[in-house]
Amino acid sequence: MRIKTGSGLITVLMVAALMLAACSNSNGSSSPSSSSPEASSSAPASESASPSAAEQPKEPLGKYPEPVTVLMVLGARTPESKDVPSGLTPDQNGYLKKLKEMTNIEVKYAWTVPYEQFTQKFKLSIASGDLPDVMWVDQVTFEQFKEQGILGDLTEAYRDYASPTIKKWMEFDGGATMNMMKSEDGKLLGLPSYSDANQSLQTLWIRADWLKNVGLEAPRTFEELEKVADAFAHNDPDQDGQQDTYGLALMKSLNFWGFDARGFFYTLGAYPYNFIPGADGKLVAGETLPETKDALAKLADWYKKGLLDKEWAFKDENKVVEDMIAGKVGLSFGEWWYPNWPLNLVKDNDPKAEWINVPLPSYNGNPGKSLVPRARLGKILVVNKNFAHPEAAIKMANFYPEMTKKEYNDVATPANGYVYEWFEPRVSNPTEMETNYIQVNEALKANNDSYEFENGSGALLYETAKKYASGDQASWGLTFSRASEDGGWGVTRQVRDSGQIVRSGFAGPPTPTQVEKGASLLKLTDETFTKIIMGSASVDEFDKYVEDWKKLGGNDITAEVNDWYAKNPMK
Repeated sequence: MRIKTGSGLITVLMVAALMLAACSNSNGSSSPSSSSPEASSSAPASESASPSAAEQPKEPLGKYPEPVTVLMVLGARTPESKDVPSGLTPDQNGYLKKLKEMTNIEVKYAWTVPYEQFTQKFKLSIASGDLPDVMWVDQVTFEQFKEQGILGDLTEAYRDYASPTIKKWMEFDGGATMNMMKSEDGKLLGLPSYSDANQSLQTLWIRADWLKNVGLEAPRTFEELEKVADAFAHNDPDQDGQQDTYGLALMKSLNFWGFDARGFFYTLGAYPYNFIPGADGKLVAGETLPETKDALAKLADWYKKGLLDKEWAFKDENKVVEDMIAGKVGLSFGEWWYPNWPLNLVKDNDPKAEWINVPLPSYNGNPGKSLVPRARLGKILVVNKNFAHPEAAIKMANFYPEMTKKEYNDVATPANGYVYEWFEPRVSNPTEMETNYIQVNEALKANNDSYEFENGSGALLYETAKKYASGDQASWGLTFSRASEDGGWGVTRQVRDSGQIVRSGFAGPPTPTQVEKGASLLKLTDETFTKIIMGSASVDEFDKYVEDWKKLGGNDITAEVNDWYAKNPMK
């Protein structure tokens, strides 16, 4: 699941607050979502004969003289590996045993359920007042708990016990996301699990073999892009003698996680579904600006000319991917990960298929600038305010990165009962993509098989890239998405370094009016935009839409968003 932020879509977060917190991050972790201010689950910890935190040596994984019990709950995913011993249960996880051995922290589960049942079970726990000591929450729940005063202070625990690795991750964005975790008086109330916001940056993916067949180059301007789309739709780019292709991949949700219209909008300087800084420095809803009207007019023109699939408004992402695999479309805006899926499947189906990645084209002499979210926040690690050992949560966060070091490779295996899907907390590493790219390319250029990679995933990527260089086409997807200089992350970082980006300004929880009226405003936006593109409504309907959007709650939302922005300005 990909979390989207925007003036309308934020409401989705509120509707699915508990579900979002239980969704997996890039490592597939499950995450409890909330707790109740009236209850405390610190009893198991207080029953342990544990000295106070002040008496402990301040080491990231310092061992308590006596056991410290931490009560948690877990939605257990099915292990990916088939090597996990039969009959193993989450409370027997090798990671828990190693945690106990290393730190004397003993995790006890109030309950565990299959991942799919977690949300409902946790709702019942909240209603009954049963709370864990350490938990994951989503941003909505975090803000609610902060206001209710039920979150433990992690300031000293983080300062004294966070490992250099965890601190490096937290400081990756200059501490911007960490600052969102603080109370008004500066107390740290949560540890964010977030990723590099540039991973959301949009680029353009193109069938290079089709470009060659129609005699065109990769587009640098919007006008050139339109020529390519027209040729892909009408000039038989696959050379099969049939009129069975179209120009640009587009699915029914214009603002989704892939195969949508974001890159098209951004190319034309439009940023709907997001709040961006306006000329006066205040945030404005991108869906209400003239640039969005212009982009809708262009999309309507493309639809009329047959450059879009006639059925695009009825197709979900799976149907669009089917078209890509079947060789029906050769252009798609998207993120860095496309080669790993679904472009690898296109190549599997047609070995002649070649894909290239380029920055957004320019428009009217202005470079295309992709929007990058202010924060790409997943979940937040918090502790119950009555929990006696908040530093235990920090030590547990330190533990998993420690276990990924090379010296544990032969120990922490599924066959030995180590199931990473069952261990929490696992904090995302926002430095991983960039670090791996740099280190893998250094190792490849030096042909250094003894390179000391910071991440285990970097070592794997290096081996995969070597296989691809040796002719293993099955290794193309992973290599071209993450390691190639002209591939997914390679082009993404080029755009990032050029400064050709626009940052969204709002990264807070849903405002009161978004909770109340956001869903209806989102529906109004989607329906109006779709009608304009399909030609069932004039582009001039956009002006009435803007008036209605503002009257039906948009003005109130904008004011609330700017209240938040005044307290959390971008630096």
